Amino acid sequence: MPHFGTKARLIFFGNERIATATTTTNPILKMLIDEGYDVAAIVLHHTFAISRNQRELEVLNLANAYDIPVHYPEKLSELHDTLAAYQADAGVLVAFGKLVPESTIALFPHGIINIHPSALPKHRGPTPVESVILDGSSETAVSIMALAREMDAGPVYAQSPIQLTGAESKQELAGQLLEVSAKSLQAVLPQILSGDCVAQPQDEDHATYDELIEKQDGILDATKPAARLEREVRAFLGWPGTRTSLGSVDVTITKAHVSEIESELSIRCGDGNYLAIDMLKPAGKKEMPVQAFLAGYKHKL
Repeated sequence: MPHFGTKARLIFFGNERIATATTTTNPILKMLIDEGYDVAAIVLHHTFAISRNQRELEVLNLANAYDIPVHYPEKLSELHDTLAAYQADAGVLVAFGKLVPESTIALFPHGIINIHPSALPKHRGPTPVESVILDGSSETAVSIMALAREMDAGPVYAQSPIQLTGAESKQELAGQLLEVSAKSLQAVLPQILSGDCVAQPQDEDHATYDELIEKQDGILDATKPAARLEREVRAFLGWPGTRTSLGSVDVTITKAHVSEIESELSIRCGDGNYLAIDMLKPAGKKEMPVQAFLAGYKHKL
């Protein structure tokens, strides 16, 4: 089995893509390797192995570089004996995408440590990155928690707050959250493994839950306020995208801003303000600035 140092043996669950259609440099897994932890295996959900449409996972490059075995079980129960044989001290989970049964968590003396990109108990669920953008929140956080059977309900070891500018795209925020996560886990993991850091229960009275985002959520609804639509452009970037028709042209808006006055290419919204389009992608074409779009498509508007 691979061994990269004298520190604890870990199993890594997930791919670090903490929001749909984002990419990652895998800073958390890199940190664990660089810090000398023995990352004995990586576990990914089997959907990433069978889907022909999936972009190749960045985590696989690290697995190959460090000769780390990768497992794609359809159910974690299928991997029970294999995981037990690794005799790992703990699991670390970042964007696994499926609930983990208690029988798997129980394999590890220190449990599975989950990195959740929100200020728990706020924004439990599958879309915390998108949801803080959609809410117009001024801050969020990274929570390092003990994985439990219930979704994102386990006790929390540590939180690192992050101030938001209100201009972050989904990809930009995901990247920032992962970098902060790596630094936070680097600081607290030795204390978790030594037992010096005790996780604290979440306040259930303040728990909130985010819903899945569906493809139809990306259809632009001009009756909404302009500020809400601008946040949707940033939160839905990549998928599902903010989609509409301008004249006879189907487009996905990729960057926009709120304006009180009408511009050359803008959409009047339900609050009387305008969603002024800065960047967009016509169907089947590459993303382009508004000036290039008008030069090529103005006759179709």
